Formats: sequence, structure tokens, C-alpha cells
Amino acid sequence: MNYINKKQDSYDAIVIGSGITGGWAAKELCQKGLKTLLLERGRDVVHIKDYPTANLNPWDFNYRLNNTTQEKERNPVRSAIAGEADRLFFASDEEHPYLQEKPFFWSRGYQVGGKSLVWGRQCYRLSDLDFESNLRNGIAVDWPIRYKDLAGWYDYVEKYIGVSGQCEHLDHLPDGHYLPPMELNCIEKHLAESIKKNDQQRLLTIARVANLTRGWDNRGPCQNRNLCTRGCPFGGYFSSNSSTLPAATATGNLTIRPFSLVREIIYDEKLQKSTGVRIVDSNTYEEFEFYSKIIFVNASTIDTTSILLNSISKRFPDGFGNDSGQLGHNLMDHHSSSGAYGIHHGFKDQYYKGRRPCGFLIPRYRNLHSSDKHDFIGGYNLQGHGERQEWKDRSIGLKGFGASFKEQLTTPGPWAVWMAGWGECLPYYENKVSLSTDQKDKWGLPLIKIDFSFMENERIMMKDIRESAVQMLDDAGFSEIEPFAYHNPGGSTVHEMGTARMGKDAKTSVLNQFNQVHAAKNVFITDGSCMTSSACQNPSLTYMALTARACAYAVSEMKKGNL
Repeated sequence: MNYINKKQDSYDAIVIGSGITGGWAAKELCQKGLKTLLLERGRDVVHIKDYPTANLNPWDFNYRLNNTTQEKERNPVRSAIAGEADRLFFASDEEHPYLQEKPFFWSRGYQVGGKSLVWGRQCYRLSDLDFESNLRNGIAVDWPIRYKDLAGWYDYVEKYIGVSGQCEHLDHLPDGHYLPPMELNCIEKHLAESIKKNDQQRLLTIARVANLTRGWDNRGPCQNRNLCTRGCPFGGYFSSNSSTLPAATATGNLTIRPFSLVREIIYDEKLQKSTGVRIVDSNTYEEFEFYSKIIFVNASTIDTTSILLNSISKRFPDGFGNDSGQLGHNLMDHHSSSGAYGIHHGFKDQYYKGRRPCGFLIPRYRNLHSSDKHDFIGGYNLQGHGERQEWKDRSIGLKGFGASFKEQLTTPGPWAVWMAGWGECLPYYENKVSLSTDQKDKWGLPLIKIDFSFMENERIMMKDIRESAVQMLDDAGFSEIEPFAYHNPGGSTVHEMGTARMGKDAKTSVLNQFNQVHAAKNVFITDGSCMTSSACQNPSLTYMALTARACAYAVSEMKKGNL
């Protein structure tokens, strides 16, 4: 779509970004009757048709799923997270450069569907332990909402996307609506029994994950291939491409325009609201303007913030909606590089079937109560998996030849468990996203600068994670236990959030309790940039719930004539 004439450039709503939250915004707005334009900076990806590697074997690839030296040199960030089979869904560092004030791995999915095609699919609710954390600890600003404001929307989202999992009746990790859980294997069950025996406050449960254990909404079930990041032709997990975008399209109200790089949000000084957006066609370099009554900005945290920072006007000289001076600041990402690994020499007569696409979860057990104080603020959960060692883990240094050597290689090794802490990162003002004043990309937009580091609170937490993980493995009879600290840079967990935070006061936050920009009520932001604190849970379920809630509110306000 290279040109849209004047009769086609106005819509009821514009959604920027087609990932998890953009897809949800498109579905909700279209189903509520709004003619909606969905803008995606990357290429189109059609469910099933555009998953070319989904059914290939390792030997079908030139480099057997590995990255070449050239790929690693040209795309160090992409090659750290993606290989030969799935790099087509990750943006190239070389084609889309950014500036790192300190090392930061920024993974991006520039295509229709965004990172919903490659996300980890873990789905956990936040609780009031999380929504009240900033207030209780006297840091940053208080969330403008509590769990009761979002509980019904968590219900709504879970029932739609399909989440497999198990209820555990924990106040700090609320239960939801789940399909039958996937099954722990024998070593994970053994570890779970040991943890329960040694500490009543801790438990090990199967991950709550948006992989379908039975057919759901004409999708799935999951085939236990664990090839999710290639795109799933079975619709075995939730993505924009398999679920929300087809639903939005079915209404007849959706227009999707790929290759549409949003340059800025247009602000009308007289109307005191946004009237539309200005884009650059990423193929032709032509500029277009599109107009709408409301705008949802869901380009993913850092890109969303860059759009706002680049949207300069007389009213907003420091970036769209940036009266507070907080836009771009308070960048957070979970740390997940500290934990432990151990070997268990029992259960040699047992194995498992298939490749389960998720691990286990040990929910947060630190700083749950006022009497439970540790040397750090916040908490962490542990995520991991148990498996029998494969030949590639034991072949280095293995001696011999012939039949006996082959037998050694093909006999499964001992059981092993790897687990690491997904830890909370506090919202530090110093951790920020900004725009370069002198370097631009090939479309003429300022390069994005990222300045992020984990601080002392996170480092103390990482030490506790290692010690705690080692103790649990030791209590369960594991041997050859090795604590680890990978020292991965920020961004490695791909949970960036917080740069346009929600709050009660326009002087200290960018968004209100309904994800509206304080100073421009017809602009909503519901991706990770809206987060006021990070908690330790995987955040995508919360993004989706906030999006559905904001869409309902936006349409209600439109009907009242308030937008």
C-alpha cells in the first residue's frame, strides 16, 4: 500500500505496532466498531504461510542452526538470542543500529506480529504485593491502580488467549483461568517434593504458559515440539498473527499498513489533543499523514518512547506528553543470569516424551511480609527445567571408538536441573532512553541511545539467588552443584519496560490510571513503557490486561464525547 488518498487517510483509531499489545488493541477497537488503522514498521507476516522454517530439520539448514562468524560480527545482539532457524523474526543490528551508553541487548521484532511470534509465553498475574511495592518501599511513584482494578481484565485475557497452568492459591501470585497444566518430569517432581518438605513457604509448579494443552479458539493444541520461535503452523501458542489480528480482520474494520515507520505524533495546539501521526514508508522513504480520533502507541517500550521523544511541538518541546520530565527515564529489565546447576544420579530408569515448551516455576519467596526482610528491595522467582544430559553435553573428552563408543553416546546421561532467578529491577531515574542529537538512521530519524545498568540492589539479589538455588539443589540430593553468574547485560531478558510510567500525578508520571497521556487524553500507551515498577513476573499478561482495559475505557469516553 504505497499511497492512500484523502478519502482513506482518516480513521476512528490508529494503533502503532502489531505485537502483543498492538494486536490486542486492534482486536478490541475493531470489535467495538471502530475503523482502525494498524501501522507496522516492518514487513507483513501471514500466519502459517510465512513460517518457512517451522517444519525443517536441523540438517536442512546450511549451518545446522548455528550462526556464522560473519553473522555474529554484524549482528552481535541478534546472534545472542536467535539462530539460523528464527533470526528472520528478529531485527538486524546492522540495518537498525542503536547507541549503547553501556552494554544493552535490545531484541526487536520488526514485522506484523512483532515479538508475539517469539515471546517466552509465560503468563503470570501481578498482585498487590507488586502494585503497592513502590509506596511501601518509598521509591519512585505509586501505581495508580491496584489488583482489583485489573483482576477482571486478567480473567478476560486468559480466557481468550488460552493459558495452561495450575492453581496454587498464593496471595502474591494470583491464580487465573487455566487449561490443563503440562506435566513435570520425574526429577522436577523430586525437586518439588524436597522444596515442600524443607520450606513450607516455597513450592515448585509447572510454568503458566500460553501454550495450548487442548484445542482452543480454533487453535492448537501444542505439539510439544519446542520450536515456537519459528512461528507455529498449529497455532499452538498465542500470537497476534494466529489470534488477535485474524479476529480484528474478521470485523471488516481493520486496515493494516506494513512498512510504516512512525516519525511522530501530530499535536493540535487549538484542540489540545493529537489529530494523527506522520509516517515514513520504510521502502519508498515517502512521508504520509494519517488522522484519527484516538491513538494507541504500542511499538514496544523503547520504540514507543523514541516516537514520543521525537514528537516535538510548541506544547511539548521535550517530547510528547513529557510535562513531568520522566519520559525515557526509569527503564527496567529483569535480570535472569544468576542461579545454579546440579546433577542427580537417581531415576536412571525414567525418561520423558516430546520437547515440552516450558519449564518450572518457583514463585517469589523473599520479602513477602513485613517480618520477612532481606538486604534487598523486591523479590525474584526461579525458573528452570530438568532433563537428562544429551550426547552433546558429554561427548567432549569422551574416549573410544566403535560399538561401545556409540553406546556411550546414545545412552542418556544423568538427570540435571538448571534454574535461574528472574529478579526485580527497581525504577532508577538514571536508567534511560534518549535520542542522539547528531546521528540518524537511513530514514532520517535520530538514533536511539540506551543508558542502563543493574545497581547494588540487583547485585545483592543475584547473590541471594545463587545461594538459595544451591541450597535447594543440595537439600534434594543433587551433586556437582555449580552456582553461576552469567553477567548478562540489561535487555537480555527482553522485558524492557517503564519509560512512560503510569502514576497519580501528572507532575511525576506520563500516564494516568487508564494509560492516557496526562496532557493529551486521546493518546493511550499500553505496552511495557507504561509500567511503574517491574515486579519479578514475566510482564506480557499484564500488558495485555492493561490494553483491553484501556480500550474499553477509550471507547466509553468516545461515546460520551470526552475524546
